[in-house]
Amino acid sequence: MSKTTAPPHKVASQEALRLDVDAHALHTEVSDLVRVYQFRDRDKICCHDVSVTQCYALESLLLRGPMQLNALAAELFLDKSTTSRVIDALERKGYVERMPKADDRRAVALRVTRSGRALHERIHKDLIAQQKDLLQGLDPDLRATVADVIQKLAQAAQARFSTGDSCAMPAGCCGPANTDASADRSCCAAAGALS
Repeated sequence: MSKTTAPPHKVASQEALRLDVDAHALHTEVSDLVRVYQFRDRDKICCHDVSVTQCYALESLLLRGPMQLNALAAELFLDKSTTSRVIDALERKGYVERMPKADDRRAVALRVTRSGRALHERIHKDLIAQQKDLLQGLDPDLRATVADVIQKLAQAAQARFSTGDSCAMPAGCCGPANTDASADRSCCAAAGALS
């Protein structure tokens, strides 16, 4: 008995359908994960006198070193005025300082202070302890796979955002042209989960 194979157009159609199903599943799970993490981070980080966005700014400055406001805004996917307000708050709290750049005295570089570094270390320690609690019940091979997959997804998303193609929402998705309230909430939640 010979094995029959599907015609190429049916195989392509099945692959497209599978990709669509996988994309929907990924969207749902990532949205749920991001939502949980946003609330977890907000509750945990806010106990340390900074907002989640301020914590991300500290982390970026620690990882990348001193940088100008525009570079930090790009790193955080925020506009310059929002980033300026974030830095103003961190500076008032003594966690960040503005320093003239060595090569251009008119330009200002943002740098984390000693107290900002200590704060970030405390927050990071607390968050890593939470991750350990989350992962301890999982098989070690699964833990490694999960971290690898999340890293690859983050890199793909970063590459997409860096090209300026970060919003693939249909026309009217989050605006007044959309009259379906449930679709608007879903669509706007998706946009928020990606930003």
